[in-house]
Amino acid sequence: MKEIRSMTLQELTHDLVEEGEKQFRAKQIFAWLHARQAKSFDEMSDLSLALREKLKETYELVTLEQIQVLVSALDGTRKYLFRLPDGHLIESVFMKYRHGNSVCVSSQAGCRMGCRFCASTLDGLARNLLPSEILEQVYQIVRDTGEKISNVVIMGSGEPMDNYENVLRFIRLLTDEKGYHMSQRNITLSTCGIVPGIRRLSEEGLPVTLALSLHAVSDEERRQLMPVARKYPLQEVLAACDAYFEKTGRRVSFEYSLVKGVNDSGEHARRLAVLLKGKNCHVNLIPVNPIKERLFQSTSRAEAANFQLTLEKYGINATIRREMGRDIQGACGQLRRDYAGASLSL
Repeated sequence: MKEIRSMTLQELTHDLVEEGEKQFRAKQIFAWLHARQAKSFDEMSDLSLALREKLKETYELVTLEQIQVLVSALDGTRKYLFRLPDGHLIESVFMKYRHGNSVCVSSQAGCRMGCRFCASTLDGLARNLLPSEILEQVYQIVRDTGEKISNVVIMGSGEPMDNYENVLRFIRLLTDEKGYHMSQRNITLSTCGIVPGIRRLSEEGLPVTLALSLHAVSDEERRQLMPVARKYPLQEVLAACDAYFEKTGRRVSFEYSLVKGVNDSGEHARRLAVLLKGKNCHVNLIPVNPIKERLFQSTSRAEAANFQLTLEKYGINATIRREMGRDIQGACGQLRRDYAGASLSL
């Protein structure tokens, strides 16, 4: 059976016309799937009972099972644990900002990139998510909160460039004017530095924000934190980011997790400023979320402020990311791993 929420309007129209249905039915169904976030065919009340039954026989409509929701007492951040139809677990996060609500979605169940400060990668990659499974994270949170989502960051579990085709289809479906119709400019795609993927994305004609997980100022230091750096040297990655800006006109965001005693010194800040000199970019400084499986500790707020000040002194635009949901296992992949461990111990 085809998974209907992963289909484009054009694909759905083609299928329905082939089955003898009118074209406008595809638009109705597409709107139910994406503008109204229907969980079942039975909700599609303006379709005939016969057509709804036909859809049930022909298509699969994937939904996620909400296992757990943690709500931060500090800032209202909501962290969701979802179960996929095959039993794998993923996480999503809802965050409220003055400029609008954001959702952080996962693109894979687990991750094979091996970044040493991330809990998502500790058990490796289980599988890629379908476009519908990425969409459902947004739609489930819309249904659960009753809130409009204006921004999406593909920055949860998984490496989006390692699931390129499904992630691109997710973006196109989420931003389709006949569906949820989110602005493509309000989507951020984060990568640890898969150079072919960055260069390919620059040719897609999508004005999404590219966020590069940088986290170090030299190849040697980056390889210690991020195994992907063994394959893609820093200068090659930065050249791909430059090409992305030249093609899209979109300022690149560099994510820099501050790890106490590892990459947070004044000298690191100066070297980072030299590395990024002349680039139209923004640096997100992120005091790392400690996870119990690693010994990394977070930089203090004062040290992070000094790091930011040094960058700005050298003309590099930088902000310290507001720590959202720190009291609810905010580290990426942490809730999923803890839940799985607790289940195994029962």
